[in-house]
Amino acid sequence: MTDDPFALFDTWFAEAQASEPNDPNAMALATADGQGHPSVRMVLLKGHGPGGFVFYTNRDGRKAGDLAANPHAALLFHWKSLRRQVRIEGPVSLATEAQSDAYYASRGRDSQLGAWASEQSRPLDSRETFKGRFDEMKARFEGQDIPRPPFWGGYVVAPKQIEFWQDRAHRLHERRLFVRQDGGWTEGLLYP
Repeated sequence: MTDDPFALFDTWFAEAQASEPNDPNAMALATADGQGHPSVRMVLLKGHGPGGFVFYTNRDGRKAGDLAANPHAALLFHWKSLRRQVRIEGPVSLATEAQSDAYYASRGRDSQLGAWASEQSRPLDSRETFKGRFDEMKARFEGQDIPRPPFWGGYVVAPKQIEFWQDRAHRLHERRLFVRQDGGWTEGLLYP
């Protein structure tokens, strides 16, 4: 058993990538606005390591507004086929411009265009309006590289605690909680 939560996450994540049929990098992202009203949605993990867990989004949407008002978040990975979950909590900061540029450049062209076309979290009169915006962006950037929109980029959740949960018989589940203290991690076994 490791006492390094990042090594344990790497092991579990690799097993999820081998067993989960769809999006093993899907995670629930919970935020709260400036009044403490919670919101949760699914996003995709796009990088991780001791510095934190990284996702990308439109920085004008609701989740970005929540994070600007209250820069703390919780993440939850649930790997049903493995009967495991990982909970992560900590402060959130913006990814560097270089990180955001590099990830954006790795996306497919249509996904890049979609980032320009989307006014995330804002209502539309119809799906056709969104498709029309996408077509406008396609024409605008035809024959050229698509730059990263200034309103789109990454966020990094720097964990203060990471909990690993493993389903066990008779609801005697196993939990391992790692808490960051004084630059290191303390750990203990927890049960329901």
